[in-house]
Amino acid sequence: MTDFRIGVMQLTMEPLDEMLASARAMDEAGMDTIWLAEAYPWWRKHGMEARSSTGVAALMGRATERLTIGWGIIAASTRHPVQAAMDARVVQEAAGPGRFILGFGTSKIFLNNTKTQTKKTLGPMRDAVLIARGVLSGERFEYDGDTWSADVPALAADAHAPREVPPVYVAATAPKMQALAGEIADGCLTPSITTPPFVRYTRENVGSGIDVGCTVVASIHASDRDEGRDGAREIAGMYLANKVQNIQGAADTLLDLAGIEQEEIRPVADAMEQGGRLAAKAKVSDALLDKCRPIAGTPSDCIEAIEEYRDAGCTHIMLELWGANRHEQIRLFGEKVLPQFRSG
Repeated sequence: MTDFRIGVMQLTMEPLDEMLASARAMDEAGMDTIWLAEAYPWWRKHGMEARSSTGVAALMGRATERLTIGWGIIAASTRHPVQAAMDARVVQEAAGPGRFILGFGTSKIFLNNTKTQTKKTLGPMRDAVLIARGVLSGERFEYDGDTWSADVPALAADAHAPREVPPVYVAATAPKMQALAGEIADGCLTPSITTPPFVRYTRENVGSGIDVGCTVVASIHASDRDEGRDGAREIAGMYLANKVQNIQGAADTLLDLAGIEQEEIRPVADAMEQGGRLAAKAKVSDALLDKCRPIAGTPSDCIEAIEEYRDAGCTHIMLELWGANRHEQIRLFGEKVLPQFRSG
């Protein structure tokens, strides 16, 4: 079992300079990881722009010194896995040894944006993981899959290139995809609005041997609990709207285990559509936010929440950090929260 880690999930929908500045703040604060959730063009409706996780990751590798950078995630069925491996090499070179995690997911909304909707998700995922690993190994690799295939020669002994095969993670919500993650991946990533009951559900599906990274809405304030929950309320509103508008069905178990009904969050989705994320935030009541089980409030509130996730079987917290003064929030997490979870 891997050591317990705490990082941040960063949506790649903000200006590049802002994302790089946040990564540097995380590096300085002692965060273990930054996960780049590749934004999809759906966010254009809300004043934001989608940016490539692969490109941003390489730039972050050069902008930071010790932070591990993860693709969290790129879609397994929209880039050929050989191309994904080529992109991975760039990030490895930019960041240096041991600082990169390759993450694949289905990204249902992105499939909608590209008009490539499919019910075939397990096959493309298996192909993507096996091909990316095979290419990155540097060995002669030939593979014929149902969705993707590859024929790649061995890397010459004198080639100037990394030889490291990075950990490969699979993002999964449904039980069959989680079981596949447990079979073929080094880790399983859960979606936003993950709660401790969903962590236990995931751990049952993937088994005990792999890292379980959990995406949890989060924000913090040094002393004011309500202020500390404010950012989490905003990001929860955005993602609750997403569950209604884009991924109904796939998110049913996630919401059921949180005790949230579709009709309960429809007003949030309607507000998001009509007035944007701040309008959606206003529709997230304290009771609804509590059901999302955020890591939010004062430092002691955040420590208590992280302990609950860890006890449920999470081994890798991915804070979906949002709200005002995010660099100060990152500093507070680093100073007041992370030391409670460091061994030795």
